[in-house]
Amino acid sequence: MILLKSVSLFLFVIFSILGGFHFYWLFGGIWGLKKVIPTKTKNATRLEIPRIATLFVAIILSSMGIFYLMHADFIVIDLPNFLMTFCVWAIPIVFALRAIGEFRFVGYFKRIRDTDFAKADTQLFTPLCTLISVLGFWIIYLQSS
Repeated sequence: MILLKSVSLFLFVIFSILGGFHFYWLFGGIWGLKKVIPTKTKNATRLEIPRIATLFVAIILSSMGIFYLMHADFIVIDLPNFLMTFCVWAIPIVFALRAIGEFRFVGYFKRIRDTDFAKADTQLFTPLCTLISVLGFWIIYLQSS
């Protein structure tokens, strides 16, 4: 049980940091921004940050962190069992798919590899997605043991 709580707390911290970065960018922050938007070529100009998408991602990532706090009983929010079961499986599956990628800009099998985003994706984003996925599946395993 302590391992389940520890892994859940670790995932909460990861999702809080990721959500925090998205809120930071939403409200005008620029640190790291040039490495988080995919471009086709190395010298391509970056588009303006998509505000609605950034808000949506910030809320979803923060909610995932809160979900893991709920899942480990750090906080109690009464949600239907089917929703908890859906989330416990959906989160690691989504991050596993993100790690695999869409075969062009993101993931292990991306074709575009020489942009700032692609390098950051290879060094940080894809391994982080893999870690989140593995930890999420590990929680499922720990819960079933």
